[in-house]
Amino acid sequence: QSYSGESAMGHLVQMMGLAVQNFVSAAVGIAVVAALIRGFTRNRTDRVGNFWVDLTRISLRLLLPLSIVFALVLAASGVIQNFHGFTDVHTLSGEVQKIPGGPVASQEVIKLLGTNGGGFFNANSAHPFENPTGFSNLVEIFLLLVIAFALPRTFGRMVGDNRQGYAIVAVMGIFWVASAALMTFAESQHHGTALQAAGAAMEGKEQRFGIAASSLFAASTTLTSTGAVNSFHDSFTPFGGGLAIFNMMLGEIAPGGTGSGLYGMLVLAIVAVFVAGLMVGRTPEYLGKKLGGREMKFASLYILTTPTIVLVGTGVAMALPGERAGMLNSGAHGFSEVLYAFTSAA
Repeated sequence: QSYSGESAMGHLVQMMGLAVQNFVSAAVGIAVVAALIRGFTRNRTDRVGNFWVDLTRISLRLLLPLSIVFALVLAASGVIQNFHGFTDVHTLSGEVQKIPGGPVASQEVIKLLGTNGGGFFNANSAHPFENPTGFSNLVEIFLLLVIAFALPRTFGRMVGDNRQGYAIVAVMGIFWVASAALMTFAESQHHGTALQAAGAAMEGKEQRFGIAASSLFAASTTLTSTGAVNSFHDSFTPFGGGLAIFNMMLGEIAPGGTGSGLYGMLVLAIVAVFVAGLMVGRTPEYLGKKLGGREMKFASLYILTTPTIVLVGTGVAMALPGERAGMLNSGAHGFSEVLYAFTSAA
């Protein structure tokens, strides 16, 4: 989202334009993974379901009810929900600042629940109207993760073997826990005079959240490729920021976005089963379906698409003198920003 939401979008566009797309994009991801699962389980048919039926059911029976409940929870925790225009507020320095209102809670919940990421305000979930307290911060992290972590159980139920779902969610969970722990450790180190004076790497972080809650949000939002932030990732320490980029480069698998995380993990499972089958000299099979050259070509295309976009895009951008001259930051930091941008897009 390369624009300031509160100054570029009115309430009508936020509610009927962006919010609707937040629902639909999330529903599409879940519908795609449902079609993939039916492809594994189908027998004596060439059908994988009806996309429009899936889209409607997911939107009306899953996303909308959850959004209504948690919009009320967010509103109760202090997230604003109104149709006000700008309010003049007198700041501590004696100046007058115009603060916009709006239907924020309803937009906030589907922004996170659908792993979309575009905030009502430019500061996103770091803005006190979107994320006012430590409690609301934990609720928003929960919303980021809940559907992506729940879908492996759906997979286990649909294929008739819950162990398959447990295995996938365990791998997702290990990646997520390790990322959150390492990022918290990296951001808690006190290298440098400013960091030692502050007691931690507090630049770009909200005082009401601190290191742990900011790192947990950052790990969750980059692993789900959501884009929502409650701190400024550009200000993270080298290891913390590098881990955020690494999380995105994993390609949405731990737990990934709504639907995209599970189908990304299933593609990796197919590759793993294929390689293991070759190693032991057996015909590779997954859930009763034989894996051959055709399946591996498609899986390889899926795996190679993201790194190709990242490497080619970043390489071309850094090779053009005019593009480099337009960068605000030069050197390694500027390169990281370009790499982050192409990774996010890919």
